[in-house]
Amino acid sequence: MATMTTDAPANKQTSPAVAREARDRRRALLLLSPGVLWMVLFMLLPLCMVIYVSFWTQTTFAIEPTLTTDSWEQFMSSSTYLAAIWTTLKAWIIVLVATIVIGYPVALFIGLFVKNQTLQTALLVACVIPFWTSFLIRVIAWRPMLGTEGAINIILTKLGLIDQPLTFLLFSEFSVYVGMTQIYCVFMVGPITFMIARIDESVIEAARDLGASFGTIFWRIVLPLSLPGVIVGTIFVSVMVLGEFATAASLSGRKVNLLGNIIVSQVGSLKWAFAAVAGVVLTVIITAVITLALRVVDLRKEM
Repeated sequence: MATMTTDAPANKQTSPAVAREARDRRRALLLLSPGVLWMVLFMLLPLCMVIYVSFWTQTTFAIEPTLTTDSWEQFMSSSTYLAAIWTTLKAWIIVLVATIVIGYPVALFIGLFVKNQTLQTALLVACVIPFWTSFLIRVIAWRPMLGTEGAINIILTKLGLIDQPLTFLLFSEFSVYVGMTQIYCVFMVGPITFMIARIDESVIEAARDLGASFGTIFWRIVLPLSLPGVIVGTIFVSVMVLGEFATAASLSGRKVNLLGNIIVSQVGSLKWAFAAVAGVVLTVIITAVITLALRVVDLRKEM
């Protein structure tokens, strides 16, 4: 009886099923190791270093690796930095809503009403055409459009709609929102178009046969099935808008101060600790936004 009891676990450990499971586990770990190593070296370690630097002692012209919370206290007690956080969040909300309002109808038209795949591809490529030029060129190109003597003011004056040029179009928050919306709208159009194009046409045809109107079909079928695309687009737009600094600097005349602009200015002034604090705050905000978006829709299930 004792021999049988001790042999059973040994046979179980050397069974082909157990050996195959161990071999598959080692193969999976081997396949994951390059990606995990990459994430640790180029994301986790730099992030830990930024958090560490945010607690260094910052003087006027130098920084010392002596841990202190002075930079955090100064950042959280400064009205300038707190205003930058609010301005960043406000810009993110406005641009996100604008990209959804503008991008969703475009994606709905391309994904639902355009049946020819070649034409669909051509329309999507047309949305990407602005990305064939430099980012800064696309931003600066709005200046001759929005200026007091720009194209929009000239057209409105010729039409008799205004008597004086509109001064709020350029070097204001409005110009920053317009520039960001135009630049990042394509990142909302693409994912939504992909999800709408995946909808089975037979489902829509069945709803039509049952007498459903277009509004009912949209709210009951199209919108729920396209929601994962909206979430993906939201993540893309949110990450890029929250980290923005170039558009605000170029189109606002430095009147709009985002967290990205705070980081750039602090790095330029060699105030690494303050820049690190702003970077940590921005990272926390982006992480919270992405987490909230992923809680709305389980992308692993929907995609």
